[in-house]
Amino acid sequence: MSTPGFDHPHRDGEVEVVLAEHRVSVSARVEAADAATVVLRPSVGDFPGQQVVRIGEEVRLVWRDAPDVRMVTAEVATVERGAVPRWHLDVTAPAEPVQRREAVRGRLLLSLTVTINGADLEGDVLDLSETGVRAAVDAYGPPPPPGATVAVALQLEDGALVTPAELAWYQVRGGRWTLSLRFTALPEKEQDRLRRRVFRALREDRARAL
Repeated sequence: MSTPGFDHPHRDGEVEVVLAEHRVSVSARVEAADAATVVLRPSVGDFPGQQVVRIGEEVRLVWRDAPDVRMVTAEVATVERGAVPRWHLDVTAPAEPVQRREAVRGRLLLSLTVTINGADLEGDVLDLSETGVRAAVDAYGPPPPPGATVAVALQLEDGALVTPAELAWYQVRGGRWTLSLRFTALPEKEQDRLRRRVFRALREDRARAL
């Protein structure tokens, strides 16, 4: 017998799907789960027309179940597209507590500035973790290539955070760019500050849901 929250995420719970090589992560709602399989409804609205996952690809599911953050490794078995996309996953390893500081993302209403080639681009945070941020910024000139180094200034409630970051992925949408950025030199105390802010956002989301 498996225990929801311990051996696998709770049904109707929120998980973060971390894709291979951390190229992107996607929030998803759990439609069904047990120790062998998990069915997810991913939030893929920011990736229109893109193949986000592939059959046979290994992914990690990360979720928070007080007081732990837990993770399970799975393989993509089936991908349903359409108005309500679903990913069917086969669990390949038992769930375990996250020993190192895995990134758990939270959705926050925060502003930020991304400096690219000397230009300060204003934008909004879409989701945030201690290792990176996904944001929408006003476009200016040609988009930078993946791997480019940029500067990020986040306006947190307890003060600004400024850090270099690497562009992992981008998408052009109208007059804005959606950027996925990895922090490259964030001090541990700043990682702790981001982690506290993200978990606060997750608690607030859960309270609203209840």
